[in-house]
Amino acid sequence: MAGLGRVGRRRTKKEPRRLAGVRRLPLRTVLLIVVFVPSVTFTPLLASGMYQLSSQWQAEKVQMDLATTTVGAPAADLFFSLDRERLRTAEMQADPSSTNRDKLAKQRAETDRAVSAFRPVSAVNDRRAQAGLTDAIAKTGRDLDLLTQQRGAVDSGWSSSQQAFNYYSEVLESDLGVLTALSNTDEGEVNSQAQTLVDLFWVVDMIGREDAILAAGWKTGRLTRDQYDLVAGAIGTKRHLLRSRVVPSLTGNETPHRTLTTSNAWDTMSTLERRLVTSGISADSNRVTIRGDAAKWREAVDAVSEQVRDLLGLRLANVAESGYSHANMLFVIFISVTSVGLLAVGLVIFTSWRLTSILRRRILHLRGEAHELQERLPKVVARLERGEDVDVDAEVHLVEPTPDELGELGQALNAASRSAVATAVRQAEQHRGFQRMLQRIARRTQILIGLQLKKLDELERKHEDPEVLEGLFDLDHLTARLRRYEENLVILGGGQPQRRWRKPVQLLDVLRAAQGEVQDYRRISIDVEGESWVAERAVGPLVHVLAELMENATTFSKPQTPVEVRAAQVSRGIAVEIEDRGLGMEPEQYAAANDLMRSPPQLDVMTHADDVRLGLYVVARLSAGLGLQVEMRSSAFGGTRVIVLLPETLVVDRPRAAPEPETPQDTTPQEGRPPHEDARLPTRSRGRAMANVTAASPDRDDPPPSSDLPPLPQRVRQASLVTELKGAADREEQPEAVRDQPRRSSATIGAFQRQSRRRRTSDDDAPGPNGTPTTEDR
Repeated sequence: MAGLGRVGRRRTKKEPRRLAGVRRLPLRTVLLIVVFVPSVTFTPLLASGMYQLSSQWQAEKVQMDLATTTVGAPAADLFFSLDRERLRTAEMQADPSSTNRDKLAKQRAETDRAVSAFRPVSAVNDRRAQAGLTDAIAKTGRDLDLLTQQRGAVDSGWSSSQQAFNYYSEVLESDLGVLTALSNTDEGEVNSQAQTLVDLFWVVDMIGREDAILAAGWKTGRLTRDQYDLVAGAIGTKRHLLRSRVVPSLTGNETPHRTLTTSNAWDTMSTLERRLVTSGISADSNRVTIRGDAAKWREAVDAVSEQVRDLLGLRLANVAESGYSHANMLFVIFISVTSVGLLAVGLVIFTSWRLTSILRRRILHLRGEAHELQERLPKVVARLERGEDVDVDAEVHLVEPTPDELGELGQALNAASRSAVATAVRQAEQHRGFQRMLQRIARRTQILIGLQLKKLDELERKHEDPEVLEGLFDLDHLTARLRRYEENLVILGGGQPQRRWRKPVQLLDVLRAAQGEVQDYRRISIDVEGESWVAERAVGPLVHVLAELMENATTFSKPQTPVEVRAAQVSRGIAVEIEDRGLGMEPEQYAAANDLMRSPPQLDVMTHADDVRLGLYVVARLSAGLGLQVEMRSSAFGGTRVIVLLPETLVVDRPRAAPEPETPQDTTPQEGRPPHEDARLPTRSRGRAMANVTAASPDRDDPPPSSDLPPLPQRVRQASLVTELKGAADREEQPEAVRDQPRRSSATIGAFQRQSRRRRTSDDDAPGPNGTPTTEDR
């Protein structure tokens, strides 16, 4: 079905155009961006600074732990142990007495403990450790692996004093490499102090080298030229380190050790060293004679070594204190920066959130005022439609202005609200006036239609000429359709149909009355199961609804296809199905039409003047007023099937004295219509005749229902009346040729006139249910 059912998408207003790729963000998103963009921008910078501080603090702490405890302490103990073992080995090789052997064995045991403590250091593998530390530890470990072999060679006499000296010196240099790597921390001040510490270790090594070489020289009184060169080099390196690098860098509690190079022990050792150097210069052979006292040398070396070790320990403590102090300072800075940064981020977020909350609350207040205006306008229009007076000032809620941009927006909203309410009031009044005018014109037109129907009825009673009656019947049918169209205008204008019934009407008669108001009614076949009666208040609107649906079915289906109307009682009332064989509609069109049937809107006639679905609004309005349920579905034939469900409240029992099928009273004032002498409106026998006749259907052969008088033919142009004119009362009056004639002839018209006069005579003599004659009109 179309017309009523051809529901397509129509734009009732212009949709806003949006630029491609541009998306409008909601207010909450915009405010969140305002809050989080500064925070997100500031947070990475803060996080980067915090990460750097944290990394530096952790690196320095790890490096100081390695330098003082994890690696530094085992490496220092190993250094001193190997230095003493080098001396004891040289003494034992120079004088292999039991005393020297016992001293060497005791020192070896001490060295083994130092080596055992150093071995786990090789497992240290921290990326935050000092650069080159891992390689230095690995080299020292490889040299220590030869310690047992070197000892065995010394004990068996396979290793000379020079070979033993070279091995121990090489191991000590590897260990000094570990100590040097530990001094390379990430803090410059700590590195400077640690360099002095490394220099002191080298001073100890140089003294140990001198002492180890001279241990054999004091015994024999001579040194080889190579031994002399080693001693001279050690003496020069030691003096340079102490005088040029160590002593000038002493500060604080280390200042008293500046007297190291001016002490008696240092002078004694320096005197002996000068003699040795002088002897080597004056010697012509590969042998250098040692001049000096070994006991004084031992006493002086032990005193100087002790002073150097004391200074070394003090410097090591100062370096540790300085390194840990700087690391702790970094930790304090890290905590402070983190706290201040987080506080700043929190303050930024809180301030931004607070400001945006205030801004959002004000904007939402303005939006709420706009929404309230949107909800208030329909209520104002509804009140205007009910005829109430509306005060524009009372309906406009003014927003309190503020001295900022939002205040200006509020003032603009106040002006817009007043303008919108005033415009709504003005337009509602115009629409209400237009509806009143539309109803007034429709009512006046209905008066003319009533007069025209009266005149047609009078002409039908006067004339018996078949050709004249043929034209009158066509005019009568067109006038009935015109009346329905005028009722559509009344309904669309907000009114209600004026046709009323005083008695219940049989459902079959209601369907036939609706059929009689359809242009192509010959194609409509009616099938009613059982005998159902419709309450008098529902007859007029139901006839109108069914007529609209039937005409829609015939209009939007091929002229040769039938339209089937079926009615039957169901559990919830009466179901009437109207099914055509047209093109049907799309699923979304069915859904839109059914939504309209369930919730009919308030129709603005002026804005929907070109809408082809005005019949839908009429059906929806009438159905909503009666409580009918109208649903459109796809038909198995390809067309549309409309189901109209009458609720049980509109279905009544058969009256005790079943009245003659009655046509509605037209309550429209019939101006210019003179009353009968008995104050009765003229009786329309033609309408009564149509109520008892169903249109012929190609697949229906059932005879019409029996009655006391034979049924009269339905006034349908060019429709076969053979079945309807087979009553016994008139069969003998019809010639044989007429019974088989498929189209209407003059004999058929004459039979129709005689039956009409007979029924009219009987009806005029029969009183109505209230003791008064029945007054009917279409």
